[in-house]
Amino acid sequence: MEESSQTAAAARLTARGAKTRSQIVATAADLMRVRGVGGTTLDDVVSASNVSKSQLYRHFEDKPALVRAVIEFVGERTITGERERLEKVRTFAGLRRWRDALVARNALQDGRYGCPLGSLANEVSDQDSVARRKLHDLFMAWQELFEDLLRRFQQEGVIPQDVDVAQLATGFVAAVQGGYLLAQTSRDVTPMASAIDMAITHLHLLAREQDEAS
Repeated sequence: MEESSQTAAAARLTARGAKTRSQIVATAADLMRVRGVGGTTLDDVVSASNVSKSQLYRHFEDKPALVRAVIEFVGERTITGERERLEKVRTFAGLRRWRDALVARNALQDGRYGCPLGSLANEVSDQDSVARRKLHDLFMAWQELFEDLLRRFQQEGVIPQDVDVAQLATGFVAAVQGGYLLAQTSRDVTPMASAIDMAITHLHLLAREQDEAS
């Protein structure tokens, strides 16, 4: 009976610790989104997350460790969201709806903060090789979502079977990231829309060439 009570107490403590860690990471992600990694201190995170400094250091030995956790948190949220949206796309009309929704979401802040992952990559890739590898893996996961979409287009006969889907997917990721950056610097999502439209237009041209050849 005593052992059972100790086990339950340990489980509650572990759950409490996990909740505190999640709270710290989510708060740090929000701060870094607005202020940037360089503009966010550990004291800022302690204050905003309403935890003690000892609690923060219990979970993260230093700022780079916290930044890496933020990358994982933001990456999972970003990739999960894009997976849910892109896996539904099977036609050009669906691709256009995805494009419209992406641009509309970024327009809510006039493109002010850019891509969550892209912004982190710009700030930490040259300072932290571990963080850079994490970001690389996340961008590859994003590219794979586009590859899956393009393979569905091939299966449906929308685009030719012999096109290089990996290359096209890289172009889509580049268009999205470049669009985020242009929108951020101009505080206007119009350049973002144009960049993604160019990628979609290229797919339309491939589809037209296929129709003309058949």
